Amino acid sequence: MARPLSTGRPVQTRKPTATVSKRAATLCAVIALGITGACTSPKPGEMVNDPYEKTNRKIHNMSKGLDTAVVRPVSMAYGKAVPNPVRIGVSNVADNLTLPSMVLNGILQGDGELVLNNSFRFVINSTYGLGGLLDPASKMGLTQMDTDFGETLHVWGAKEGAYLEVPLMGPSTTRDLTGKAVDAVINPVSVLTPLTYTAARRSLSVAEKLDDRYRYDETISSTLYESADSYSQTRLLYLQNRRFELGQSSGGSDDSSTLFDPYEDPYAE
Repeated sequence: MARPLSTGRPVQTRKPTATVSKRAATLCAVIALGITGACTSPKPGEMVNDPYEKTNRKIHNMSKGLDTAVVRPVSMAYGKAVPNPVRIGVSNVADNLTLPSMVLNGILQGDGELVLNNSFRFVINSTYGLGGLLDPASKMGLTQMDTDFGETLHVWGAKEGAYLEVPLMGPSTTRDLTGKAVDAVINPVSVLTPLTYTAARRSLSVAEKLDDRYRYDETISSTLYESADSYSQTRLLYLQNRRFELGQSSGGSDDSSTLFDPYEDPYAE
């Protein structure tokens, strides 16, 4: 089951402003651009590029069935059996272990603010936060600045590509799926720690996803089971949210004047 479209943390959208060092980016560029070379953009006036819709719908229905039979029941049991403070702590540790990868992506994007923010956040939460179990960095104003290699590709000029439904992962695009594959390889935590720690990190990640499924059950279940067309609704929400994160308009262009946060509270002051 894919991570919910909104994590509950403040999303800090950033316009790509810096040029990436050629030498620092060479290896990742060769890998990523070779995979995304066939990416295409929607035709003018179209918001969605979904040439694989028939296959995507089959995968979506399979994922929906898996959610009904396994993911949702297990997440409900996890959420009710494990106290909230424990679930928060597990999610904090899982998030903390993703920060080195975000720092590396910040370097590749040439984003100094992101690099410094997430570096200090990792150091503070790994020490004073007991390995990330606690989150003192947020109280100091160092909230997590989310990024990934999909965003790095966006900064480098790679197109969004086709919309995809990926088994066990949910909605994505050609560019973002490539990004996930590269992130899994370049994460310093995975590269520099023994396999036992990598297995533990993945277990924490699974627990975090179950907690997310439990916390956002109303929104996710409404989309999957109450929508007239859950596939189209999922696709729309994913693309809107992702483009918002990248500072794009709903049509995929870098036009901040047309941006809106699909998860913004309309009653917030």
